[in-house]
Amino acid sequence: MESTVFFIDLRATFKENFVSKLTRLVETAGISKIVHARDLVAVKMHFGEQGNTAFIRPVFVRRIVDAVKKHKGRPFLTDANTLYAGTRSNAPGHLITAIENGFDFSVVNAPLIIADGLTGKSERAVAINKKRFKEVFVAAEIDQADALISLAHFKGHELSGFGGTIKNVGMGCASRRGKMAQHSTLSPKVTRKKCSGCGECAAHCAQSAISLVEGKAVISAEACIGCGECILICPAGAIQIQWNQSIPVFMENMAEYALGVLKKKQGKALFLNFITNVSPACDCYPVNDAPIVRDIGVVASRDPVAIDQASVDLVNQEPALPGSCLSTHTGAGEDKFKGIYPNVDWEIQLDYGEKIGLGSRRYRLKQI
Repeated sequence: MESTVFFIDLRATFKENFVSKLTRLVETAGISKIVHARDLVAVKMHFGEQGNTAFIRPVFVRRIVDAVKKHKGRPFLTDANTLYAGTRSNAPGHLITAIENGFDFSVVNAPLIIADGLTGKSERAVAINKKRFKEVFVAAEIDQADALISLAHFKGHELSGFGGTIKNVGMGCASRRGKMAQHSTLSPKVTRKKCSGCGECAAHCAQSAISLVEGKAVISAEACIGCGECILICPAGAIQIQWNQSIPVFMENMAEYALGVLKKKQGKALFLNFITNVSPACDCYPVNDAPIVRDIGVVASRDPVAIDQASVDLVNQEPALPGSCLSTHTGAGEDKFKGIYPNVDWEIQLDYGEKIGLGSRRYRLKQI
């Protein structure tokens, strides 16, 4: 079945500025059907790592919060703690980072709640009985919320090709144990010839899974949780994902987790992708490279698969921006995410999501 994906571009006039247009988008996409009086509404965000500036602007989020309140819902902004040793690996650090990045109550008009507790252990088990998981572990406060609105910054991602709604819901709403389960097949490898023995990877590994042996980095597969932080940290480019069955499994894991998160939110979930500042890598890093295409707009849907398919299509129909990291696949109609991550087949997450009933890859784009 074909799903509807609503779209606004970034054009504005004196009669209707962009934030007013954003309000019209969520109303047209059906927020009144998602949010009812006294509903506790989890607005799932990625607050951005300290040093990263590609995340969704807080003033845009304020308009979503105001729309929820208009329909007498009780919104809270939320995310779950990270696996890696960044500034969002525990609730106090996570809240400080969110506030420093602009997501303070005075700006967004809603409280901030870290959904999986102080250290990522507050969770609920949800039975799904699928190929990869019989049950998934969802951050408790998201699981208990009456409704979910996902606000995802659409960008590239080194493990899934791109990160959009499926990642924001499946990975982002999982507890620490849930995140570990999804990453469990991913253990990077070290190319010894490239390794300079600088020790940066070992110093940044949250699990102490990396050590220096005879001046070269060695990764313990038993201790590694597959977060992938060391891949970016390595200044010599000596650490890479093992490009084998692990990547398809990871994407299937993520889709199954998204299914589990949404199991109790049937008819009570709305998804938005902000296709702006389309950076090559995840907002989890303390840096963001130049965008690969121009700012395109925002899409909204009640189908998490359709919205990601529409988003990747909108990006790929654009020519690459000069000065970005792209050196191939730069033309309009070429796959920008293959140009960044040639070994990642991003379609797996969409194909598998459709297969397990998460949504449909077929969509109708309706510009409003």
